[in-house]
Amino acid sequence: MITDLSAYDVLMFDCYGTIIDWETGLELTLAPILRRYGVDLPREEMLAHYGRLETDVESGPFTLYTHVLRQVLAAFGREFGFAPRAADLAVFARCVGEWPPFPDSRAALQALHSRYRLAILSNVDDDLFAVTAGRLGVTFHHVFTAQQVGAYKPDRRNFRYALDRLDVPPDRILHVAQSLFHDIAPAHELGLATVWINRRHGQPGSGATPPAEAQPDLELPDLQSLARAAGVAG
Repeated sequence: MITDLSAYDVLMFDCYGTIIDWETGLELTLAPILRRYGVDLPREEMLAHYGRLETDVESGPFTLYTHVLRQVLAAFGREFGFAPRAADLAVFARCVGEWPPFPDSRAALQALHSRYRLAILSNVDDDLFAVTAGRLGVTFHHVFTAQQVGAYKPDRRNFRYALDRLDVPPDRILHVAQSLFHDIAPAHELGLATVWINRRHGQPGSGATPPAEAQPDLELPDLQSLARAAGVAG
């Protein structure tokens, strides 16, 4: 249990799902594409399908996240009996930059930036995150991506890559994330303190991330709550 956030020098964030509302972004992009092919899934069912298919692709040989998205849409097609057109594959492959931040993200990150070094550890390509970063109004001290590592979380290599490049002891790093599967479980296994930003509190299921059992050191509903707990926001 975390009682003193001043014990940490670096806050290392997952981005998509924690800072960026990736489930809304997926819904806004993926649902219209699926409907063009006569597939109209309830939101939670669509997200669960996405989470399973994405995990399948990311568990295989490494490929850039733009290619992951193409493969996921193609897998939807195989499951539901359609062949996505090249234009739809191209749109879906580049949709990450259009996914919106959660309403509290910008202000919370700016407040936390005043006290901590901020790092990103994200399952994404460098150029895709650069587009997202431009929407957040804060400069991260460190950005670590799946493209740099050649693997996707929950692979422990992603965390070890970041730890090797942060010049602070692991006990001074706090990992902040929404996904128990991709982040909280592997970070905890490697001895990092963790904050679970439970963006889906009050909603059934695990959304676009596979279900997982993990015990975070602190659970909060959003990043504004984290900023308040750190004493940098009202």
